[in-house]
Amino acid sequence: MLIDSHCHLDFPDLHSRQDAVLAHMSQAGVAGALCVGVDIERFPAVRDLADSSPRLWASVGVHPEHSEGVEPDLGLLCQLADHPKVVAIGETGLDYHWHKDQPEWQRERFRVHIRAARACGKPLIVHTRDAAADTLRIMAEEGAGVAGGVMHCFTESIEVAAAALDQGFYISLSGIVTFRNAGQVKDVARFVPLDRLLVETDAPYLAPVPHRGKTNEPAYVIHVAEEIARLRGLPVEAVAEATTANFFRLFSHADQDSCR
Repeated sequence: MLIDSHCHLDFPDLHSRQDAVLAHMSQAGVAGALCVGVDIERFPAVRDLADSSPRLWASVGVHPEHSEGVEPDLGLLCQLADHPKVVAIGETGLDYHWHKDQPEWQRERFRVHIRAARACGKPLIVHTRDAAADTLRIMAEEGAGVAGGVMHCFTESIEVAAAALDQGFYISLSGIVTFRNAGQVKDVARFVPLDRLLVETDAPYLAPVPHRGKTNEPAYVIHVAEEIARLRGLPVEAVAEATTANFFRLFSHADQDSCR
């Protein structure tokens, strides 16, 4: 059994064929998926998706790339997170690749999300791009380890992974680990302790080999697990068992019995 720890099923490429996406998950042995929020405006659709199936859960947050729309405060995030299918805060974090001109605005938003995660007792989903040092620094300053969480779609170095692990965070690998030129990510896949790894698709993006270039979906998370197993010299069943146990340990508000 596998869990896709990060996807965006509310996005048009997937939402329009939800029944087929869920059927493909079943066929691939993917028992559940976490539908991750990226802004407040679309959160009701994410929540409704989670409500529509016992195999789906939701998170609430505003992605660091979003510079318009509702800017959430701690109270709003906690209010929206007070729902049985909302299991995390995020995705949140820092992205200096797209927003080099507004770093302080991003940093303050990140701090608000960390404070909300601590206040409502739900873990963080952290996005970082070209901003690892500031991401780790703010996590430490705000006590993000109290809430716990995951560094999603991880593409940073072993040193950054080690620093996140030291703060109690998990590392999630996406289809990028299957790419031939992703040597750094493959090194991280070998390095991170098996009991601190998650797998994800980030669907509809980053489809793994052999589906690269196509619309990604949760069923394809099997290829992420297979590559991690190959890199570590393990049976894929061991990776599936470990990452699924890790998912439910981290996202403790998710009902594991609903996937059986």
